[in-house]
Amino acid sequence: MSEARKLVIGAAPEGAGDPDAAARSVREMFTSIAPRYDLLNHVLSFNVDRLWWRRTARAFAHILARPDAQILDLCCGTGDMTFALSKQAGRSSPQVLGADFSHAMLERAHSKSLDRISQNGSSTIPRWIEADALRLPFPDQRFTLVTSAFGFRNLADYDAGLREIARVLLPGGECGILDFSEPKGIVGHLYRIYFKQVLPRVGTFLSGVRGPYAYLPNSVERFPQPEEMVERMRRAGFREVSWTPYTLGIAGLYRGKK
Repeated sequence: MSEARKLVIGAAPEGAGDPDAAARSVREMFTSIAPRYDLLNHVLSFNVDRLWWRRTARAFAHILARPDAQILDLCCGTGDMTFALSKQAGRSSPQVLGADFSHAMLERAHSKSLDRISQNGSSTIPRWIEADALRLPFPDQRFTLVTSAFGFRNLADYDAGLREIARVLLPGGECGILDFSEPKGIVGHLYRIYFKQVLPRVGTFLSGVRGPYAYLPNSVERFPQPEEMVERMRRAGFREVSWTPYTLGIAGLYRGKK
């Protein structure tokens, strides 16, 4: 592991000189693309993102089947991971809460909740709360499961984020972090061409906003490699920590128990 990797604290958008500035920059970027966020995710991932959310939700089916479970989906964005958790839970109906610090993203999530009610008549929908993942407004040992899909990578302090997740988890509670990684070999070479050359151009064209899609490949490159992320989770107090690659290692699920 390189010294540069060891020194990485968290996300560092261009021009952000400290963690507070990084957090503000990330919030502004995601607010700017909120109206077209879902479309861009599906187009740029060739709809594979839907499979990743469902697979992650299935990985925690044993918790979601418990009516007494308390579920928190951090950095939930427009709620796709949160909805996948609710769908996997089905009639067991545990409490599922989505949290994000972008008000515009949560407005989209709430709107999608209303659409689901009108389409299928279900009254079981997630709750939404505007909250900073590094300063959660919850007491210690509140949740049975905490997840985060493609949002943890954007935190200004990865270790602080892991400690905050551990704080709000019940003893024996589980954590699942789904995020991008950099595959190796030929797949990795092709992936980097797409991720660094094609995706920023297409994302900027469709959204009309340059910053977020120039930032995305840099944020993935900066994010800890799986072996380092696993070690950081252990240091934060998690046990039985693992990483499962998805789609040839383009993404993967980090898991751990408190």
